[in-house]
Amino acid sequence: MSTVPKLIITAALTGAEVSKAQQPALPITPEEIGVAAAECVAAGAAIVHLHGRRADGTPTQDAAVYREIIAAVRARCDAIIQVSTGGAVGMSAQERLAPVTLRPEMATLSMGSVNFGRDVFVNAPDDIEAFARAIAQSGAKAELEIFDAGMIATANRWLARGLLASPPHFDFVLGVPGAMPGTPEALMYLKSQLPAGATWTVAGIGSAQLTLGTMAIAMGGHVRVGFEDNVYFRRGELARSNAQLVARIAAIGRLLERPPATPTEARALLGLAPRP
Repeated sequence: MSTVPKLIITAALTGAEVSKAQQPALPITPEEIGVAAAECVAAGAAIVHLHGRRADGTPTQDAAVYREIIAAVRARCDAIIQVSTGGAVGMSAQERLAPVTLRPEMATLSMGSVNFGRDVFVNAPDDIEAFARAIAQSGAKAELEIFDAGMIATANRWLARGLLASPPHFDFVLGVPGAMPGTPEALMYLKSQLPAGATWTVAGIGSAQLTLGTMAIAMGGHVRVGFEDNVYFRRGELARSNAQLVARIAAIGRLLERPPATPTEARALLGLAPRP
């Protein structure tokens, strides 16, 4: 019997950058996000990665908006709720932390600063430490966001010092302009730096999503797909929905003997408490 775990698929439904003009199927309102989340779980996702948007589409970390989104998701499916503390470039640290007050099951924790296209995504060490404490105090599990090789080195130092909870879960975000490229070599290097007992996911940006996701399945990792990272199903063809992207990676997982984990199974794999 294989000891390779089932595949945990994360659906990054909305993000902070993509617009309706770029992807007409982008879910923005709480109801749209709730429906998209349920479709993704039905297609094989276990985690939904959430960003807030206002009615006009602008990004927000307002806890009231996230509360509506989380309620809309939970009313429709059993997905693991993962909130973003990245927010959007230019938001203050205090603003970015607001959704953690809602006690989600998981929250992202970016492990350093990085050039982000023409912008800079700033994560000062003191802010990272404050985020780590706030996430731990909320009872959520941190997903350590790695955009560049130095960030995993930082995470490993912090794990050794007891500043981060173990066992850690990493998300390798590869292909952001200005950060580590979305290449097989980049993924293999980052995996080689993982501490013992860690779990990991890869989020390939744009055309890297399918290639790196398939690699991750073969390498024993997990996969993030969705409109936050990629709006296309294939070159020149917009995806019809987030669920279409989930269904494709779930099908690849089944072919490689890594069928998708249910939310309940994913909670057990990640060490999360069962949902009441």
